[in-house]
Amino acid sequence: MAEKSDKKPRKSRKKVAEPRGLTAAQVAAESAPAPIGRLTSEIEADGGAVIGVYREPLGGSWQVLAALPIELVQPTPYQRDLSETHVARLAEAMRRLGRFMDPVIAVRAAEREYWTPNGNHRLGAMRALGARTLVALVVPEPEVAHRILVLNCEKAHNVRERAFEVIRLAEALVELDDRAEKSYETEFEEPSLLTLGCCYQQNGRFSGGAYHPVLKRVEVFLGQKLSAALKIRRERAERLLELDQAVKEAVDGLKARGLDSPYLKAFVLARINPLRFTLKRGQKADFDETIDKMLVSARKFDAGKIKADQVARAGGAAEE
Repeated sequence: MAEKSDKKPRKSRKKVAEPRGLTAAQVAAESAPAPIGRLTSEIEADGGAVIGVYREPLGGSWQVLAALPIELVQPTPYQRDLSETHVARLAEAMRRLGRFMDPVIAVRAAEREYWTPNGNHRLGAMRALGARTLVALVVPEPEVAHRILVLNCEKAHNVRERAFEVIRLAEALVELDDRAEKSYETEFEEPSLLTLGCCYQQNGRFSGGAYHPVLKRVEVFLGQKLSAALKIRRERAERLLELDQAVKEAVDGLKARGLDSPYLKAFVLARINPLRFTLKRGQKADFDETIDKMLVSARKFDAGKIKADQVARAGGAAEE
C-alpha cells in the first residue's frame, strides 16, 4: 500500500487586480459639473424625471439616472434589426416578474429624442407590455451611441448582425467625422466586419460566417479617411462575392455527385484556403493575394476527386 504524502496540494495563485476606480462616497459626490446640470434640465424639460446623478465607479464619468417617457426613446438608426422572438421572450419574463430591472443606456440626440445603443429589445418588450416610462442611464457624451458592439448586453450578435451594424455605423460616421478608419477601432471592433457588411448589403443571404475566419487573418483597419476606406471595402466585397459564386459552383458539383452535408461550403473553403498551414498565429496575410489564390483554387476545384468519407471527416461550421 502506497504511503500517503504529507505534502498539501499547491493552491493555484490567481492574479488579483489592483484596486482602481472610485470609492462609494466618490460615486455619490453631490457637486456635478455644469454639462450634467444642463442635461438634467433638458431631461425635465422633455417631460422626464431625474432620479439621481452620480459618477460611474470605474472611470468616474458623470451619468444621470432618469425616467423617460417611452415614446421619446428610439434605437440608434444603425443598429441591428429587432428580433421579435427575443422581444416576446423578454416581455413574457417581465410580465411574470412584474418588474423592469435593467435600465437602458441612452444619449439625448435632440429635443424630446433619446437614442439607446443597447436597449432596443428591452424597449420593444416594454412597449409590447404597454409601459409608459423607461428608466435609462443617460450619458452626456454622444459618441457613446456609436459604440454599439461594446455596449451590447442583451442578445449575442451573430456575424451577420455585427456586420450590418458596423457598416451602417460607418456610413453614418462618414457624414459626421470623416477621419481615418483606423481611428474607429473601438466602434468597429473588427476590420473584417466592414467588408462583410458591404457583402450583406448586396446579398442578405451571404454566408459571412464561412468567410469570417479567413478575413480575420487578412484584414486590418485602414489608414485612409473613412469615405475612401469604404470604397476599398466595397471593392473587397465585390471580390468576396465573386469568390462565393465560385465556391457555390464547387459545392453544386459535390451535390451533383450525391454528396450531401451542411458542411459542404466549409469543406470547400478549407480545401482552397492557402493560409491553413502557412501562416503563423498573429500574422497577417495580404487580402488581394489571398482572395486571388482562393478564387483560382475554387475554379479549379474537381468534385470528381472528392470522396464521401473526406467530407464526413471534415465537419466544420455549417452555413448561417
